Amino acid sequence: QVHLVESGGGLVQAGGSLRLSCAASGNIFMINSMAWYRQAPGKQRELVATITGGGTTNYADSVKDRFTISRDNAKNTMWLQMNSLKPEDTAVYYCNANILSGSSWSYRPLGAWGQGTLVTVSS
Repeated sequence: QVHLVESGGGLVQAGGSLRLSCAASGNIFMINSMAWYRQAPGKQRELVATITGGGTTNYADSVKDRFTISRDNAKNTMWLQMNSLKPEDTAVYYCNANILSGSSWSYRPLGAWGQGTLVTVSS
């Protein structure tokens, strides 16, 4: 099966920066769209940013001018560069990917989630 692992979370001061990474491994033929979600304490999980296989990106309004999502298809890796962090950005951040698992002649679609990485922004 396919596994996603997030890393890069931690504690930062407001106004600081942090870069999260998401590494995919397993029987992967191709990763289509990928996304970052986050879930703050006591709140529902929300979509932060998406990126298509062709590199088209979209962002939640709350992070549009501060966060950047990117990917390296050769490395099966995705990043979220977070700048000008605010206390309200504090959350567990999750990697999500739509994956074709297998080969070019035989594959199956999978939706995969990482285990999450905690980002804490202090004021």
